Amino acid sequence: MNLHPWLQALAGGVLIGLSAVVLLLLNGRIAGISGIAFGLFERARGSEWAWRAAFVLGLVGAGVAVLAWQGAAPVSPASTPLLVLAGLLVGVGTALGNGCTSGHGVCGLGRLSGRSLAAVLTFMATAIATVFVARHVLGVL
Repeated sequence: MNLHPWLQALAGGVLIGLSAVVLLLLNGRIAGISGIAFGLFERARGSEWAWRAAFVLGLVGAGVAVLAWQGAAPVSPASTPLLVLAGLLVGVGTALGNGCTSGHGVCGLGRLSGRSLAAVLTFMATAIATVFVARHVLGVL
């Protein structure tokens, strides 16, 4: 089945929102991916560790399933060192912002959090500036 790109985006957004609501209703937890993943290594024990591991494995498993379904991975125009640098910068930004786009953007905005609104506006402004500089100043993308 080959869906139009906007339908794929809509379906993905609905599934992300649904998973955030289910996690909140069934577990009383916010679906902030960075907090869930970092919790695996910092403080989680027993059942706390198990649900976090299941959540992260579900994320990875979904990506693997889509890759198997589509038959090929998308290829990035960026070099591997640039992708590694970008990943490290995202990690630093996540730590500085006390959360990531899933925690602030999906869950925080849904709860009308002012702190999350400030974080999302910062994420978006930074992303826009980064793409502008990368494409139009450095010409790397």
